[in-house]
Amino acid sequence: MKYLTLTLAATFAVAAIPAAHANPDLAKAKACMACHAIGAKLVGPSYKDVAAKYAKDAGAEARLVQKIQKGSSGTWGPIPMPANPQVTEADAKVLAKWILAQK
Repeated sequence: MKYLTLTLAATFAVAAIPAAHANPDLAKAKACMACHAIGAKLVGPSYKDVAAKYAKDAGAEARLVQKIQKGSSGTWGPIPMPANPQVTEADAKVLAKWILAQK
């Protein structure tokens, strides 16, 4: 019973993350951290590398929102990024802003 209570509490805590406060917890909740890390390349590029690549791109946020939701290929090499239909547009915008803020 204690395990169930803790599991439910953790689930509700993740669901209650405010959109304005994106952080690694939101990225973990949406399974982004399975392929990406903040400062190191995993399957995909690090978030710091993504931020550096798009630092001077005025349309970067909208572009990343599309990539997060619909996937992409060829930008970072031969491994495609799969679509993430479980990520809402609002969450994708929050994630894109957070990714672009990484230095």
